[in-house]
Amino acid sequence: MWRGCVKRMKKWFLGWESAMPRGFASSSRGIKSEWASGHVLRWFPGCPLAWSCAWGRSCLHLFSCADFQDGLRGDITQKGYEKKRSKLIGAYLPQPPRVDQALPPERRAPVTPASSTRYHRRRSSGSRDERYRSDVHTEAVQAALAKHKERKMAVPMPSKRRSLVVQTSMDAYTPPDTSSGSEDEGSVQGDSQGTPTSSQGSINMEHWISQAIHGSTTSTTSSSSTQSGGSGAAHRLADVMAQTHIENHSAPPDVTTYTSEHSIQVERPQGSTTSRTAPKYGNAELMETGDGVPVSSRVSAKIQQLVNTLKRPKRPPLREFFVDDFEELLEVQQPDPNQPKPEGAQMLAVRGEQLGVVTNWPPSLEAALQRWGTISPKAPCLTTMDTNGKPLYILTYGKLWTRSMKVAYNILHKLGTKQEPMVRPGDRVALVFPNNDPAASMVAFYGCLLAEVVPVPIEVPLTRKDAGSQQIGFLLGSCGVTVALTSDACHKGLPKSPTGEIPQFKGWPKLLWFVTESKHLSKPPRDWFPHIKDANNDTAYIEYKTCKDGSVLGVTVTRIALLTHCQALTQACGYTEAETIVNVLDFKKDVGLWHGILTSVMNMMHVISIPYALMKVNPLSWIQKVCQYKAKVACVKSRDMHWALVAHRDQRDVNLSSLRMLIVADGANPWSISSCDAFLNVFQSKGLRQEVICPCASSPEALTVAIRRPTDDSNQPPGRGVLSMHGLTYGVIRVDSEEKLSVLTVQDVGLVMPGAIMCSVKPDGIPQLCRTDEIGELCVCAIATGTSYYGLSGMTKNTFEVFPVTSSGAPVSEYPFVRTGLLGFVGPGGLVFVVGKMDGLMVVSGRRHNADDIVATALAVEPMKFVYRGRIAVFSVTVLHDERIVIVAEQRPDSTEEDSFQWMSRVLQAIDSIHQVGVYCLALVPANTLPKTPLGGIHLSETKQLFLEGSLHPCNVLMCPHTCVTNLPKPRQKQPEIGPASVMVGNLVSGKRIAQASGRDLGQIEDNDQARKFLFLSEVLQWRAQTTPDHVLYTLLNCRGAIASSLTCVQLHKRAEKIAVMLLERGHLQDGDHVALVYPPGIDLIAAFYGCLYAGCVPITVRPPHPQNIATTLPTVKMIVEVSRSACLMTTQLICKLLRSREAAAAVDVRAWPPILDTDDLPKKRPAQIYKPSNPDTLAYLDFSVSTTGMLAGVKMCHAATSAFCRSIKLQCELYPSREVAICLDPYCGLGFVLWCLCSVYSGHQSILIPPSELETNPALWLLAVSQYKVRDTFCSYSVMELCTKGLGSQTESLKARGLDLSRVRTCVVVAEERPRIALTQSFSKLFKDLGLHPRAVSTSFGCRVNLAICLQGTSGPDPTTVYVDMRALRHDRVRLVERGSPHSLPLMESGKILPGVRIIIANPETKGPLGDSHLGEIWVHSAHNASGYFTIYGDESLQSDHFNSRLSFGDTQTVWARTGYLGFLRRTELTDANGERHDALYVVGALDEAMELRGMRYHPIDIETSVIRAHKSVTECAVFTWTNLLVVVVELDGSEQEALDLVPLVTNVVLEEHYLVVGVVVVVDIGVIPINSRGEKQRMHLRDGFLADQLDPIYVAYNM
Repeated sequence: MWRGCVKRMKKWFLGWESAMPRGFASSSRGIKSEWASGHVLRWFPGCPLAWSCAWGRSCLHLFSCADFQDGLRGDITQKGYEKKRSKLIGAYLPQPPRVDQALPPERRAPVTPASSTRYHRRRSSGSRDERYRSDVHTEAVQAALAKHKERKMAVPMPSKRRSLVVQTSMDAYTPPDTSSGSEDEGSVQGDSQGTPTSSQGSINMEHWISQAIHGSTTSTTSSSSTQSGGSGAAHRLADVMAQTHIENHSAPPDVTTYTSEHSIQVERPQGSTTSRTAPKYGNAELMETGDGVPVSSRVSAKIQQLVNTLKRPKRPPLREFFVDDFEELLEVQQPDPNQPKPEGAQMLAVRGEQLGVVTNWPPSLEAALQRWGTISPKAPCLTTMDTNGKPLYILTYGKLWTRSMKVAYNILHKLGTKQEPMVRPGDRVALVFPNNDPAASMVAFYGCLLAEVVPVPIEVPLTRKDAGSQQIGFLLGSCGVTVALTSDACHKGLPKSPTGEIPQFKGWPKLLWFVTESKHLSKPPRDWFPHIKDANNDTAYIEYKTCKDGSVLGVTVTRIALLTHCQALTQACGYTEAETIVNVLDFKKDVGLWHGILTSVMNMMHVISIPYALMKVNPLSWIQKVCQYKAKVACVKSRDMHWALVAHRDQRDVNLSSLRMLIVADGANPWSISSCDAFLNVFQSKGLRQEVICPCASSPEALTVAIRRPTDDSNQPPGRGVLSMHGLTYGVIRVDSEEKLSVLTVQDVGLVMPGAIMCSVKPDGIPQLCRTDEIGELCVCAIATGTSYYGLSGMTKNTFEVFPVTSSGAPVSEYPFVRTGLLGFVGPGGLVFVVGKMDGLMVVSGRRHNADDIVATALAVEPMKFVYRGRIAVFSVTVLHDERIVIVAEQRPDSTEEDSFQWMSRVLQAIDSIHQVGVYCLALVPANTLPKTPLGGIHLSETKQLFLEGSLHPCNVLMCPHTCVTNLPKPRQKQPEIGPASVMVGNLVSGKRIAQASGRDLGQIEDNDQARKFLFLSEVLQWRAQTTPDHVLYTLLNCRGAIASSLTCVQLHKRAEKIAVMLLERGHLQDGDHVALVYPPGIDLIAAFYGCLYAGCVPITVRPPHPQNIATTLPTVKMIVEVSRSACLMTTQLICKLLRSREAAAAVDVRAWPPILDTDDLPKKRPAQIYKPSNPDTLAYLDFSVSTTGMLAGVKMCHAATSAFCRSIKLQCELYPSREVAICLDPYCGLGFVLWCLCSVYSGHQSILIPPSELETNPALWLLAVSQYKVRDTFCSYSVMELCTKGLGSQTESLKARGLDLSRVRTCVVVAEERPRIALTQSFSKLFKDLGLHPRAVSTSFGCRVNLAICLQGTSGPDPTTVYVDMRALRHDRVRLVERGSPHSLPLMESGKILPGVRIIIANPETKGPLGDSHLGEIWVHSAHNASGYFTIYGDESLQSDHFNSRLSFGDTQTVWARTGYLGFLRRTELTDANGERHDALYVVGALDEAMELRGMRYHPIDIETSVIRAHKSVTECAVFTWTNLLVVVVELDGSEQEALDLVPLVTNVVLEEHYLVVGVVVVVDIGVIPINSRGEKQRMHLRDGFLADQLDPIYVAYNM
């Protein structure tokens, strides 16, 4: 059967050959002979039949390759090509819509490929890196993209501020060119409905989006952009989204579960060409924010669209599990049971041919130079070219010999002194020569060899901060280089200091620069002669190698290795004396050095050197020189072949028949095959023979690894294979069937070098020999390789050398092999195939992908069009325990936002289809901005470094964490709650006490508190006015620190009386009426408050509107006045005018204000009597505050609670009339109001009042006042502390000089309603430690709506303690104490001591059962100064009434508690309280309202925000919130807008790494956009509403996919 199959194949080939044009006969004969000889049956012994059939198919596939189109001229072959091509990619092309047969042929969708005269057109020079050019791959990519037409998906485009958009005006926009789409797209647009006009007049946006996302064939001509007024892409995009059905559920859809039924539907409007009213975005009337505030905005439509996109089914997540609830194990991927596994036998090491020693081979390279320099001094050695292509200089062997001797003599004898020469034999010297001066470099190199010093050829450092130059400096330092040889011109061109010195480059050792031009050198004496020895094991030279991470290593090459390598190359390439060789490569290292400087001298060859600068001007120059000099050999890279193709214009005089060998130096890059094929295709008619093209594989460690031998037999076709990329990702060789799109076509790089042994070993783990069908790292054992990494014996042992072993563990050889860093296999007949480099390997979820393959796919998406000169970098970054692929490309300067977004969307799809791997981040940067290598390529490690540092400055970014992060821990499943009784029993059994604590008992405290006799504060004030009338209670400071005003007891009493008269007479108020007090922080406010008490009215303190920002601040004032049902409003004359101003009328309805009383003009008389409440439980005042969740809540404070509150603070802080307290707080609500207005009257101490707003003009005001008045106790807010830390950080010395002394401060308390900000308090303490501030003095307090102060540090008692808890455990509502500095640890500081008369218990918020010590739960409080209830809550009338009167469901069910709404825990410490008991510390974790439920876990926004702020130096502030289960991160940028996009990947990375969350949207805004309340707390819900209503004016909004 098999014989019959071969016979039939032979017959087919013979028939096929007769139909071929003449040019192809030779190559087909080659294939025929290979078949006829049964060569193919010698595929791997493991599985001959499968392999042979497959190999046959790959040969067929080869000839369907579009690169061969130009040769296919006859009708039969063109049809055959079409048939083949349609069969190849037909399965992936959607059926085109039926085209009416009556249509003229030119109106039908064409299926022909691009013109066959592809390479005969002039192209824009080098617009793409054509190492990766492959027409078959391009077609595969286009077909893969066409598949996506079926899968509808809409990606929201990022929003950008105008100043960031680098593009031409809207008028210059052109419809996207579809020529790069799949071929059947071209002419459908506009034809289907017969009205092409609108779709050409402006971008038919809807068609375009569907095309960008799905490559869609269907189209509509209704241009949704015509009504948008041309204001840019965002408007148009929104219009398209307006036609998108968005199912808006009243409960936001959960994005964490992925279902397939929610595919997004785009409905086309009826009567599409008629104009229509401006649409609402995304059914805006249904859209509501979490608080029920309706939103009509583009943003919410985009987010909804993102939600719908993310609901698509994605790649299944990996199997993961937890041990315990919070020990999330990010499980590595379980191997896929269907993954291909190697099945062949174990490979055998392959030997190269014997290295035949020829009698006249010289014993060393210096001996060869001496021979040719004396025998044939006139023979040309090297010809250099100028930038016009004219010969600049011819170096003969005689000149090379004499000049090298001169250099050798001068190095050894003219540097340093006779007694102390600077350079001795064996020392290393740097060779720094520019690429256009190979002659000087060659002389210096041989001069070093003759002097027996070791040359280290490196690149010329152009600037002090060259990409990678620092690492080269490290190499020079580690080699102990002190002298650098250079040319005159190069020396003059180096950067110099004003004194003419060459500066030390960053990271470089101190060097002596020595110019090697003959005119600068002394002539050696006649009797001096270099010592020429036979080649030995001394180091000849050091070749540098740049690693994946950017570090530079030196590879040691010994003299014997150097000579043997030259001999092996001479034998393999068949070099003979006086041959001419054209070299385009870098002569300082690699193939260019080995052939153009070393082997050429051994064989007295003539090298024509083409500098890079000439290639840039004239890419054909190397071909012209081959013709001109009838060169036998040329050394090029595939890039040079491609450039020649691009520049080739049917030049008549090109004749390449003299070439017997065209060495392709980067043949190891699998994508070089396309350049080779295309080059052969065009230049075959110019005398180029197929067998002349000789790809080679090389590496710095192993030197030449393999090279294809030049043959005279044109019947030996090159070997090639079409391998499955899917198989390659598992390291398995599978010859692919033709129908697949994801294939890699590889060509052989010839045979193993003469005298060498090669094998391939597994790339990781034990270096075991691979099987015959397995990809491994190629390793070589030969004399002609590098011997070590210079000076790095450890790395040499571990990574340079390797001892391969068989499966049984036996070593293959007693000699070490050298790792080449190349991945590949040895095929039939000993042919070596390379599929990639170890450095380009990215292991994603256990599968291996090669960066070059990804580059090729990305470039094939829109060839020649979008990426600027094909400059694209692919690398991986490690995020969340796996590698993630990042693509960075330079975009063409003229590309529009739409172009870039369309390209990015298509690249994602193409890579997903062809490589089955997700791209984590795609970034586009402006043209020419990526760091370059000396020869103009992209410096990969530097690019990666910039990306990770956030200094890449991309102009477009698309992150896809939702699609490619599949190793997140499983969402937490909520377990059924354990009943409260079981919890209590469990705690008793485990010996844990119930978490409850209390402050000192008020009843037990014996103190001589006179104020206790009075039930009401109004009575206390009257008593003080009588007993101590002139005692100063209040002193108000202005911004200069001077006393603005002060109040004694009697002054306050008299002012209060006059205000009471005014309320009763002018305001006609009854007792119990509510009065709004709208005052700036000061003394008027205090007097007005006591005036209300004297009149029997209920005061409500309200922050006045900001005169510069009336529009946003006045509505809040109006709301509080209305909600509190104030019958009257009291204020100053100035604010009175402001409330009635024109600006106020624009913001609110000013006619609806209650009567406004101006207290600047008070009546002179006293009231008939001062009101005394009948009952201590009647209302004293209302405390209104906006919570961080945006809720306005007023709480009722009765007289008894107010007095108890004041007494509690008096006892805790030991306040007496002799004390002075400095207060820098806002006096409108909470503890700030109590300290500002009430405590001084109760305790009699003097309060020094410092309005926080004054600190904006004078940040030192508060601390100077504390110092000046020798204050022991002071209170401030976080805003004040932050202002001092930031504003005074650099001024501590000058403040010290001004006499600022904080050594008397006993307590400095931050008044807060949140978890203590430990970082801020610590930095404040450290900063002002030098000014005498004791660290233990700084502490925090804690209060909330139900109880305005629960904890306050006070004077006695132990210092506040800090514990470290596991952040992962907290997400699961657990407390797990860890050591400081352990991973995921979070420091929590105690919130101060519990106030006297306060009891606390920790309860489960769901079951209301008590919890044990160190368990996280809700803090419940019982105290005489609890508020007595909400007065009203705006926006949520039905708020739980149990906030103020809850009872435990188990245990002590009698006590009535108030629920704080904060999570925290109690922990009994080893410290002792003032009353001798062990101290219980309360730790506040965060508000329940603020916490976000994501993936079944509870996250506190502050934790995520802290991580984000650390991510980049330009992030000054951050706030997070959720919207429809998407995490939205808003960051404030302190830097140029160009840095905005740098933040997107860093923010996404850090939240993934530290919190296992995928960020949905990243919003970059200006400083000051995140709203902050008077306590310095972020108003995240206001921010969310502003974002959804499109009011933030963001710099950039990124929607992560």
